[in-house]
Amino acid sequence: MALKCGIVGLPNVGKSTLFNALTSAGALAANYPFATKEPNVGIVTVPDQRLDKLVSLINPKSTVATTIEIVDIAGLIKGASQGEGLGNQFLANIREVDAIIHVVRCFDDGQIVHVDGSIDPVRDREIIDTELILKDLETVEKRLEKLRKAAKAGTKEAKAAVEAAQEIMDVLSDGTPVRLAQVSDSAHELLGEMMLLTSKPVLFVCNVDEGSVLEGNEYTRAFDQSIEGDSSERVIISAGIEADIAELDDPEDRAEFLSDLGLSEPGLYKMIRASYTLLNLITFFTAGEKEVRAWTVRQGARAPQAAGVIHTDFETGFIRAEVIKYDDMVQHGSEAAVKEVGKMAVEGKEYVVQDGDIMHFRFNV
Repeated sequence: MALKCGIVGLPNVGKSTLFNALTSAGALAANYPFATKEPNVGIVTVPDQRLDKLVSLINPKSTVATTIEIVDIAGLIKGASQGEGLGNQFLANIREVDAIIHVVRCFDDGQIVHVDGSIDPVRDREIIDTELILKDLETVEKRLEKLRKAAKAGTKEAKAAVEAAQEIMDVLSDGTPVRLAQVSDSAHELLGEMMLLTSKPVLFVCNVDEGSVLEGNEYTRAFDQSIEGDSSERVIISAGIEADIAELDDPEDRAEFLSDLGLSEPGLYKMIRASYTLLNLITFFTAGEKEVRAWTVRQGARAPQAAGVIHTDFETGFIRAEVIKYDDMVQHGSEAAVKEVGKMAVEGKEYVVQDGDIMHFRFNV
């Protein structure tokens, strides 16, 4: 399954710099608002040491990693819900992504202007939350108006839909993103239909200076306090460091650069793991001499669903799945050796795929 994440934030918080570093796409990163007018799109390969290990064991003809599509969306300002700045375009682009990567500025730099004149990541987050809530209120209000007209016919279902929409309206009117609210089953079903902006999962990225990348700073600590109780993920990254890493082609140079900074890995890796956690995603593998490949499914997916990610025919004609645990493959060194010690399992339609499973599907169409 393809994962699409949108990078959002106020102007000049480091969105495009981070996007360039992650995707090496060369998006314009400039010191003025609305440098990004049309959304830039890049593809990021998901790093996975397990895939690398399987490749070293099997030595296949080709290797395919999973990818994430990253969209750099135009900066937002107060009044975006009413069309200020590039608001309407910004909000329309957000609707198209699976998850939001919300970048907040947590560094001082007098050479880079802030659209509101000062550094305050808590305020910045609240501005964007408010604009998304206002846009969602507009969406729900229009839906509620239609439902009320339908309810005049007096059907039980129509009246229930009005109550569900009103429940959602009340949540938003209180200034709460719907992703943080506990709502009834009927309201939850309606949320799925409306695809509200504040229903999307959020990964907060605190963009810090180089000296704060390990332990954060006063801005990140204040930000953490402001999102207590929020189910969203949060990572600390220096977009500047990520930009420097992206310019190093040699793996040894990258490793040395990270070591000098006291880092064990690029911030990209943290972002991807957090994104997978946020969306309840896991990885399974197919492995043979022709190809070793990583695939993404939602946690809880059963074997036929995983087969369907490869090809719909695999799901339709699913017979069984032959499953090897990643640790068993590493321990014994080959599929043949795993079979010899009886560690390969044959699973049916009810098998729940586990992260790291190596799977071979049998099907008939």
